[in-house]
Amino acid sequence: MNNDEKEKRLNTDANLSAQPTKEDTGNSTDSNANKDDTTKDDQQNGKSLSGYAITFGQPSKDLGGFTEVIDKNAFDGVDLSDVYMVSNHDFSKVLASTKAGTLKLNVDDKGLHFEAQLPDTTTANDTYENVKDGNLSSMSFSFAVADDGDTFTKDDDGNVIRTIKQVKSLFDVSVVAIPAYDDANVQVNKRSYEEFIKSFNKKEVKKDMTEKTILDGKNVETRSFEDYIRSEGEQRDGLTTDSAKVVVPSEVIGDVFDLKQSKYNLAQYATVKNVGTAVGTYPVATNQTATLATKEELAQIADVDAEMFKGVDYKVATRAGKIYLSNELVEDSEVNIVQEVKAQLQKLVDNTDNVNIVNQLKTFAKVSASSVDDLKKVYNVDLDPSLDKSVITNQSGFNWLDTLKDEKGDYLLQPSITAVSGKQLFGADVIVISDKLLPNPKTGVLPMIIGDIAQAVFVARKNQVQVQWDQFDSYSQGLAVIIRNDYEKIDEDSARYIEVTPATAVTPAAAEKTA
Repeated sequence: MNNDEKEKRLNTDANLSAQPTKEDTGNSTDSNANKDDTTKDDQQNGKSLSGYAITFGQPSKDLGGFTEVIDKNAFDGVDLSDVYMVSNHDFSKVLASTKAGTLKLNVDDKGLHFEAQLPDTTTANDTYENVKDGNLSSMSFSFAVADDGDTFTKDDDGNVIRTIKQVKSLFDVSVVAIPAYDDANVQVNKRSYEEFIKSFNKKEVKKDMTEKTILDGKNVETRSFEDYIRSEGEQRDGLTTDSAKVVVPSEVIGDVFDLKQSKYNLAQYATVKNVGTAVGTYPVATNQTATLATKEELAQIADVDAEMFKGVDYKVATRAGKIYLSNELVEDSEVNIVQEVKAQLQKLVDNTDNVNIVNQLKTFAKVSASSVDDLKKVYNVDLDPSLDKSVITNQSGFNWLDTLKDEKGDYLLQPSITAVSGKQLFGADVIVISDKLLPNPKTGVLPMIIGDIAQAVFVARKNQVQVQWDQFDSYSQGLAVIIRNDYEKIDEDSARYIEVTPATAVTPAAAEKTA
């Protein structure tokens, strides 16, 4: 637990009592006398409260799997010179303070006793009257635990007990109305308890060792086994054994091994727009080739005979997937399994983009090729020179390209620091995707796309969300990812889908011989 966090505790056994003024008891002097001597009047005639803010050794209510007691020595050495007494832990409603001398705190055998001289304020007067009438009878206090200042144990019935051995700081004592622990307090202690359970009961061997240790009342440290190994068997203190053999704990893995695979998202090459509606039209300026008509003097200007714009219609579809994780898996795993699942769900989003973009690219005009010259024709003639062209191919296609040599024996693919593959063809970056994503059309035929992908494919993104929820009836939690996208073709003339059937199967060995 973070020892800097403030915790709050309730004490219903507060013995809270209100002491009336002399005027209330009939022993006061003339109420108009010595009014200027405010200090003396406050000390002698002011209303006061007394009781116990803390009682030692008394078990708390269930804090979510464990109870708690305050050790009688927990306040040894604690600085009590700057502690406030407030109403309901509200520091805007101060009743007294040790710094001002209006609050006195004393540790005795029962607990932390207090005496408070109340100011003449509405809050103080209301608090006093409520205590006197019995409406308020409980005290609470907020504190921070010292480093290693708390311990967890189990009793004979298997109940977990947290003992506060040493308090680091006491912030306030408070008169409270509701005899219950606030939500923040329960949450803080629940986390401590879960850390205790996780550290000891994660594996069955550890659990057995821990339960034996706790039930026997022995403070056996878990590092004893490590010390035993490091000392080559000489370390014995605190070592738990079974049939004279060392109990070897199971290995705890703290990370996930991620299988290596290509990490790419073809959407980075396409035109991606966030759209506000599920159905719409994306306007595109056309590559029209019309010219301006000759105009005679004083004649009307002719209409432009060209389509200046066209629209790419889109309609987003919802795509989603979910997975359930048992809370046992989440709690018992050293790995942040939820975060790992979220990362895997994001991979599914990338895969969805890739498949849909490839499917669009395969619908462009198909060209057959058998040589590099055929590819040059597509690059130089079929496609406009102004296009920012790239070459997309699969592993098989790249292998064929990467083994081709010119008449001098130099490889045709050129090194490039800008291309993800590290290679260029005809000055265009080569993008390599897996054979699974872009499979060969048939045996001996290699797929390729040459063109300006940004001008070829439009991705309309409406929304993408990841959600997480609890499934109480099965003690599990669900995670899901939902995307609302559409994938459309923009310009028919911006790319070509090519199926290459090499005239001669070229391998690196064959290329060396021909060179």
